Amino acid sequence: MAKKDIVLTGDRPTGPLHLGHFVGSLQKRVELQDKYKQFVMIADWQGFTDNFDNPQKLRDNVTQVMLDYLAVGIDPKKTTFFIQSLIPQIAELYFIYLNFVTVSRLGRNPTVKAEIQQKGYGENLTAGFLTYPVHQAADITIVKGTLVPAGADQNPIIEQSNEIVRKFNSTYNVDIFPEIKIVESAVSRLPGTDGKAKMSKSMGNAIFLCDTEDVVAKKVMTMYTDPDHIKVDMPGKIDGNTVFAYLDVFDTDKQMVESLKAQYQAGGLGDVKVKKYLIEVLNNFLEPIRLRRNEFAQDKEAVLDIVIKGSEQVRCIAADTMLEVRKAIHLDYI
Repeated sequence: MAKKDIVLTGDRPTGPLHLGHFVGSLQKRVELQDKYKQFVMIADWQGFTDNFDNPQKLRDNVTQVMLDYLAVGIDPKKTTFFIQSLIPQIAELYFIYLNFVTVSRLGRNPTVKAEIQQKGYGENLTAGFLTYPVHQAADITIVKGTLVPAGADQNPIIEQSNEIVRKFNSTYNVDIFPEIKIVESAVSRLPGTDGKAKMSKSMGNAIFLCDTEDVVAKKVMTMYTDPDHIKVDMPGKIDGNTVFAYLDVFDTDKQMVESLKAQYQAGGLGDVKVKKYLIEVLNNFLEPIRLRRNEFAQDKEAVLDIVIKGSEQVRCIAADTMLEVRKAIHLDYI
């Protein structure tokens, strides 16, 4: 990947971030900020698509998300933070892009289909939610992003973005927008504490980066393991066992993890003992993040100021991009 690559990534401000976010993209953002020009967006417009009846929730969580970003080590000296709704050019580009994708194509996007089913929208599906992948294409390309750190489940979104980019460039015989690639983390998805495939705020199965030691302990003790492992001396299954899935990701002592797996599979190791070990591992991992978060939280105005100033920088970049776009579509009146 060449130095000219630009990273664009972000999260919806629907609540604090969790361990799934960390392994899916936050960890990668910390790494990429030393290699490329990186933009991190707080996607409040995208959050609006399924929180339009509670916009205050989005407003309140902007600072919470920023605290998580700073706490995990995303550095404002290396990364430009911005708020999606403060860049009006994104909405302008989104409107233009809507003409380059059909309704049927939007409906076939597997990521969107899965979310529609999960949220149970049915006939109540809004146009805003159906078209959010188009908005994401505008988010990325307004700064001419080429790399997006994300899980494999986001591949359909990036594929659709590239379809739009290709069609725009070919329609007007220009080369304004580069194609986009996903940068996948070693662990693209972390299961929820209930054993379901994905950790999610809305599903109530998440461990948040800001959770206290006691809260982490309570959540781990309710974790899904092997339902057939009724007695300690019975052999247990590792596959699908959420506790071991977390140990694989967060325990740096891989030899210990393999030893625990062998004991569990042979029989003689209880779920409670393994869970207590995981509690220790997770709290050791989260403690420095909690400390940094609490430090930044002492001055929330300064935290908000970081993303406000970053938004001002991005508006200038976005304005330049839209000058090129308007020239390409022959609507550059002034």
